[in-house]
Amino acid sequence: MDEARAREVLAAAGLPTRSAELLALGENAVFAAGDLVVKVGRDAELLDRARRELHIAVWLAEAGVPAVRAAEPEARSVQGHPVTLWHRLPDPVRPAGARDLAELLRVVHALPAPSSFTLPPRELLGGVERWLRLAGDAIDPADAAYLRERRDGFAAAAASLTPHLPPGPIHGDALPRNVHVGPDGPVLVDLETFSSDLREHDLVVMALSRDRYGLAAEAYDSFTAAYGWDVREWEGCSVLRGARETASCAWVAQHAPTNPRALAEFERRVASLRDGDGTVRWYPF
Repeated sequence: MDEARAREVLAAAGLPTRSAELLALGENAVFAAGDLVVKVGRDAELLDRARRELHIAVWLAEAGVPAVRAAEPEARSVQGHPVTLWHRLPDPVRPAGARDLAELLRVVHALPAPSSFTLPPRELLGGVERWLRLAGDAIDPADAAYLRERRDGFAAAAASLTPHLPPGPIHGDALPRNVHVGPDGPVLVDLETFSSDLREHDLVVMALSRDRYGLAAEAYDSFTAAYGWDVREWEGCSVLRGARETASCAWVAQHAPTNPRALAEFERRVASLRDGDGTVRWYPF
Protein backbone atom coordinates (compact mmCIF):
# COMPACT_ATOMS: atom_id res chain seq x y z
CA MET A 1 0.00 0.00 0.00
CA ASP A 2 1.38 3.39 -1.01
CA GLU A 3 0.08 6.86 -0.15
CA ALA A 4 -2.11 7.02 -3.25
CA ARG A 5 -3.87 3.77 -2.37
CA ALA A 6 -4.34 4.90 1.24
CA ARG A 7 -5.97 8.11 0.02
CA GLU A 8 -8.33 6.07 -2.15
CA VAL A 9 -9.39 4.19 0.99
CA LEU A 10 -9.92 7.49 2.82
CA ALA A 11 -12.20 8.67 0.03
CA ALA A 12 -14.15 5.40 0.03
CA ALA A 13 -14.64 5.78 3.79
CA GLY A 14 -16.14 9.23 3.25
CA LEU A 15 -13.21 10.98 4.88
CA PRO A 16 -11.43 14.08 3.53
CA THR A 17 -8.52 13.35 1.22
CA ARG A 18 -7.40 16.66 -0.19
CA SER A 19 -6.76 18.23 3.23
CA ALA A 20 -5.47 15.05 4.90
CA GLU A 21 -1.80 15.23 5.84
CA LEU A 22 0.24 12.03 5.74
CA LEU A 23 2.06 11.61 9.06
CA ALA A 24 3.53 8.14 8.66
CA LEU A 25 3.55 5.22 6.23
CA GLY A 26 4.43 1.80 7.59
CA GLU A 27 2.14 -0.98 8.73
CA ASN A 28 -0.48 1.77 8.59
CA ALA A 29 -0.86 4.97 6.64
CA VAL A 30 -1.53 7.60 9.30
CA PHE A 31 -3.24 10.85 8.30
CA ALA A 32 -4.14 14.01 10.16
CA ALA A 33 -7.55 15.22 9.04
CA GLY A 34 -8.96 18.17 10.97
CA ASP A 35 -9.57 17.12 14.56
CA LEU A 36 -8.98 13.47 13.71
CA VAL A 37 -6.10 11.10 13.07
CA VAL A 38 -7.02 8.28 10.68
CA LYS A 39 -5.12 5.00 10.46
CA VAL A 40 -5.44 2.91 7.31
CA GLY A 41 -4.06 -0.60 7.70
CA ARG A 42 -1.92 -2.12 4.98
CA ASP A 43 -4.22 -5.10 4.39
CA ALA A 44 -7.17 -7.09 5.74
CA GLU A 45 -4.87 -9.23 7.92
CA LEU A 46 -4.55 -6.25 10.27
CA LEU A 47 -8.29 -5.88 10.95
CA ASP A 48 -8.29 -7.92 14.17
CA ARG A 49 -5.31 -5.96 15.43
CA ALA A 50 -7.09 -2.68 14.68
CA ARG A 51 -10.14 -3.86 16.62
CA ARG A 52 -7.97 -4.87 19.55
CA GLU A 53 -6.22 -1.50 19.54
CA LEU A 54 -9.58 0.19 20.11
CA HIS A 55 -10.29 -2.12 23.07
CA ILE A 56 -6.87 -1.26 24.45
CA ALA A 57 -7.59 2.47 24.18
CA VAL A 58 -10.79 2.06 26.23
CA TRP A 59 -9.00 -0.06 28.83
CA LEU A 60 -6.20 2.48 29.22
CA ALA A 61 -8.71 5.32 29.54
CA GLU A 62 -10.54 3.44 32.29
CA ALA A 63 -7.23 2.81 34.06
CA GLY A 64 -6.29 6.50 33.85
CA VAL A 65 -3.22 5.89 31.71
CA PRO A 66 -2.32 8.90 29.54
CA ALA A 67 -2.80 7.60 26.01
CA VAL A 68 -4.40 8.48 22.70
CA ARG A 69 -8.21 8.11 22.66
CA ALA A 70 -10.39 6.63 19.93
CA ALA A 71 -12.92 8.82 18.11
CA GLU A 72 -14.99 5.84 16.94
CA PRO A 73 -15.53 2.65 18.98
CA GLU A 74 -15.34 0.23 16.05
CA ALA A 75 -12.86 -0.37 13.26
CA ARG A 76 -14.16 0.02 9.72
CA SER A 77 -13.31 -2.37 6.90
CA VAL A 78 -13.00 -0.35 3.71
CA GLN A 79 -12.03 -2.01 0.44
CA GLY A 80 -10.07 -4.64 2.32
CA HIS A 81 -8.30 -2.21 4.64
CA PRO A 82 -8.97 -1.59 8.35
CA VAL A 83 -9.66 2.05 9.15
CA THR A 84 -9.71 3.51 12.67
CA LEU A 85 -10.38 7.08 13.82
CA TRP A 86 -8.65 8.79 16.73
CA HIS A 87 -8.87 12.14 18.48
CA ARG A 88 -6.03 14.32 17.29
CA LEU A 89 -3.67 15.38 20.05
CA PRO A 90 -2.68 19.02 20.61
CA ASP A 91 0.56 20.14 19.02
CA PRO A 92 3.57 18.92 21.01
CA VAL A 93 5.22 21.38 23.38
CA ARG A 94 8.59 19.61 23.05
CA PRO A 95 10.05 16.37 21.70
CA ALA A 96 9.52 13.28 23.84
CA GLY A 97 12.58 12.05 25.68
CA ALA A 98 13.81 8.78 27.10
CA ARG A 99 12.73 9.74 30.61
CA ASP A 100 9.16 10.46 29.43
CA LEU A 101 8.99 6.98 27.97
CA ALA A 102 10.40 5.34 31.09
CA GLU A 103 7.88 7.04 33.35
CA LEU A 104 4.97 5.92 31.16
CA LEU A 105 6.32 2.37 31.04
CA ARG A 106 6.40 2.26 34.83
CA VAL A 107 2.68 3.07 34.79
CA VAL A 108 1.90 0.45 32.13
CA HIS A 109 4.02 -2.21 33.83
CA ALA A 110 2.10 -1.71 37.07
CA LEU A 111 -1.23 -2.53 35.39
CA PRO A 112 -3.01 -5.84 35.90
CA ALA A 113 -4.27 -7.64 32.82
CA PRO A 114 -7.55 -6.29 31.41
CA SER A 115 -10.67 -8.17 32.51
CA SER A 116 -12.89 -7.50 29.47
CA PHE A 117 -10.56 -8.91 26.79
CA THR A 118 -7.32 -10.83 26.49
CA LEU A 119 -4.05 -9.27 25.47
CA PRO A 120 -2.06 -11.53 23.14
CA PRO A 121 1.57 -12.49 23.73
CA ARG A 122 4.11 -10.23 22.06
CA GLU A 123 4.51 -11.94 18.73
CA LEU A 124 7.67 -10.03 17.94
CA LEU A 125 8.63 -12.44 15.19
CA GLY A 126 5.09 -13.15 14.03
CA GLY A 127 5.18 -10.61 11.19
CA VAL A 128 8.45 -11.81 9.67
CA GLU A 129 6.86 -14.17 7.15
CA ARG A 130 4.31 -11.59 5.96
CA TRP A 131 6.96 -8.86 5.60
CA LEU A 132 9.24 -11.15 3.62
CA ARG A 133 6.31 -12.19 1.46
CA LEU A 134 5.51 -8.54 0.74
CA ALA A 135 9.17 -7.96 -0.16
CA GLY A 136 8.93 -10.67 -2.80
CA ASP A 137 11.63 -10.70 -5.47
CA ALA A 138 12.97 -7.29 -4.42
CA ILE A 139 15.27 -8.95 -1.89
CA ASP A 140 17.81 -11.73 -2.26
CA PRO A 141 16.13 -15.10 -1.55
CA ALA A 142 19.21 -16.09 0.44
CA ASP A 143 18.65 -13.13 2.76
CA ALA A 144 15.01 -14.11 3.22
CA ALA A 145 16.03 -17.69 4.05
CA TYR A 146 18.64 -16.41 6.51
CA LEU A 147 16.08 -14.29 8.35
CA ARG A 148 13.63 -17.19 8.53
CA GLU A 149 16.34 -19.35 10.08
CA ARG A 150 17.20 -16.60 12.59
CA ARG A 151 13.50 -16.17 13.38
CA ASP A 152 13.08 -19.85 14.22
CA GLY A 153 16.19 -19.92 16.37
CA PHE A 154 15.35 -16.84 18.40
CA ALA A 155 11.71 -17.87 18.79
CA ALA A 156 12.83 -21.11 20.40
CA ALA A 157 15.38 -19.35 22.61
CA ALA A 158 12.89 -16.68 23.73
CA ALA A 159 10.35 -19.31 24.73
CA SER A 160 12.74 -20.69 27.36
CA LEU A 161 13.78 -17.38 28.97
CA THR A 162 13.44 -16.81 32.71
CA PRO A 163 12.30 -13.20 33.24
CA HIS A 164 13.68 -10.85 35.84
CA LEU A 165 10.45 -8.82 36.02
CA PRO A 166 6.94 -10.23 36.53
CA PRO A 167 5.25 -10.67 33.12
CA GLY A 168 2.15 -8.64 32.27
CA PRO A 169 0.92 -5.79 30.05
CA ILE A 170 3.54 -4.11 27.87
CA HIS A 171 3.46 -1.48 25.14
CA GLY A 172 5.37 -3.67 22.72
CA ASP A 173 7.11 -0.92 20.71
CA ALA A 174 8.47 1.26 23.48
CA LEU A 175 10.27 4.14 21.80
CA PRO A 176 10.16 7.91 22.43
CA ARG A 177 8.56 8.32 18.98
CA ASN A 178 5.50 6.59 20.45
CA VAL A 179 5.19 9.24 23.15
CA HIS A 180 3.57 12.62 22.48
CA VAL A 181 4.26 15.47 24.90
CA GLY A 182 1.34 17.90 24.84
CA PRO A 183 0.28 20.72 27.18
CA ASP A 184 -0.94 18.18 29.76
CA GLY A 185 2.19 16.06 29.65
CA PRO A 186 3.37 12.86 27.92
CA VAL A 187 0.86 10.38 26.47
CA LEU A 188 1.32 7.03 24.75
CA VAL A 189 0.42 6.60 21.09
CA ASP A 190 0.45 3.63 18.69
CA LEU A 191 -1.24 1.09 20.94
CA GLU A 192 -1.48 -1.74 18.41
CA THR A 193 1.43 -3.76 19.80
CA PHE A 194 0.14 -3.80 23.39
CA SER A 195 0.60 -7.35 24.67
CA SER A 196 0.90 -9.44 27.80
CA ASP A 197 4.39 -10.84 27.95
CA LEU A 198 7.84 -10.30 29.40
CA ARG A 199 8.20 -6.69 30.56
CA GLU A 200 11.78 -6.94 29.34
CA HIS A 201 10.48 -6.64 25.76
CA ASP A 202 9.76 -2.96 26.39
CA LEU A 203 13.21 -2.33 27.83
CA VAL A 204 15.28 -4.12 25.19
CA VAL A 205 13.94 -1.68 22.58
CA MET A 206 15.85 1.19 24.14
CA ALA A 207 18.98 -0.89 24.67
CA LEU A 208 18.93 -1.68 20.96
CA SER A 209 18.35 2.00 20.17
CA ARG A 210 21.54 2.81 22.08
CA ASP A 211 23.59 0.15 20.29
CA ARG A 212 22.17 0.35 16.76
CA TYR A 213 20.31 3.60 16.16
CA GLY A 214 22.56 6.21 17.73
CA LEU A 215 20.68 6.95 20.95
CA ALA A 216 23.09 8.90 23.14
CA ALA A 217 24.48 7.08 26.16
CA GLU A 218 23.25 9.92 28.37
CA ALA A 219 19.71 9.49 27.09
CA TYR A 220 19.83 5.75 27.71
CA ASP A 221 21.15 6.36 31.22
CA SER A 222 18.26 8.73 31.91
CA PHE A 223 15.87 6.01 30.73
CA THR A 224 17.27 3.35 33.04
CA ALA A 225 17.46 5.79 35.96
CA ALA A 226 13.80 6.76 35.53
CA TYR A 227 12.65 3.16 35.09
CA GLY A 228 14.84 1.85 37.89
CA TRP A 229 16.64 -1.02 36.14
CA ASP A 230 18.92 -1.66 33.16
CA VAL A 231 17.77 -4.66 31.11
CA ARG A 232 21.35 -5.21 29.92
CA GLU A 233 22.05 -6.70 33.34
CA TRP A 234 19.67 -9.58 32.50
CA GLU A 235 21.11 -12.70 30.92
CA GLY A 236 18.20 -12.95 28.48
CA CYS A 237 18.81 -9.51 26.99
CA SER A 238 20.83 -10.77 24.02
CA VAL A 239 18.05 -13.19 23.03
CA LEU A 240 15.32 -10.54 22.93
CA ARG A 241 17.70 -8.14 21.22
CA GLY A 242 18.46 -10.72 18.53
CA ALA A 243 14.77 -11.40 18.01
CA ARG A 244 14.02 -7.69 17.63
CA GLU A 245 16.90 -7.19 15.20
CA THR A 246 15.54 -10.03 13.07
CA ALA A 247 12.05 -8.55 13.06
CA SER A 248 13.38 -5.07 12.30
CA CYS A 249 15.21 -6.34 9.22
CA ALA A 250 12.14 -8.10 7.89
CA TRP A 251 9.96 -5.05 8.60
CA VAL A 252 12.12 -2.87 6.36
CA ALA A 253 12.06 -5.53 3.63
CA GLN A 254 8.36 -4.98 2.93
CA HIS A 255 9.17 -1.49 1.64
CA ALA A 256 11.95 -2.67 -0.68
CA PRO A 257 9.79 -3.22 -3.80
CA THR A 258 8.94 0.47 -4.09
CA ASN A 259 11.72 2.24 -2.21
CA PRO A 260 15.44 1.93 -3.08
CA ARG A 261 16.40 3.46 0.29
CA ALA A 262 14.55 0.68 2.07
CA LEU A 263 16.36 -1.96 0.04
CA ALA A 264 19.73 -0.40 0.85
CA GLU A 265 18.88 -0.26 4.56
CA PHE A 266 17.65 -3.84 4.50
CA GLU A 267 20.87 -5.03 2.91
CA ARG A 268 22.95 -3.06 5.44
CA ARG A 269 21.10 -4.64 8.33
CA VAL A 270 21.27 -8.20 7.04
CA ALA A 271 24.98 -7.88 6.27
CA SER A 272 25.70 -6.71 9.81
CA LEU A 273 23.78 -9.67 11.24
CA ARG A 274 25.61 -12.12 8.99
CA ASP A 275 28.92 -10.60 10.06
CA GLY A 276 27.95 -10.67 13.74
CA ASP A 277 28.83 -6.98 13.98
CA GLY A 278 26.63 -5.36 16.60
CA THR A 279 28.28 -1.97 16.13
CA VAL A 280 27.03 -1.27 12.57
CA ARG A 281 24.74 1.74 12.66
CA TRP A 282 21.17 1.17 11.52
CA TYR A 283 18.95 4.02 10.42
CA PRO A 284 15.26 4.43 11.33
CA PHE A 285 12.88 3.88 8.47
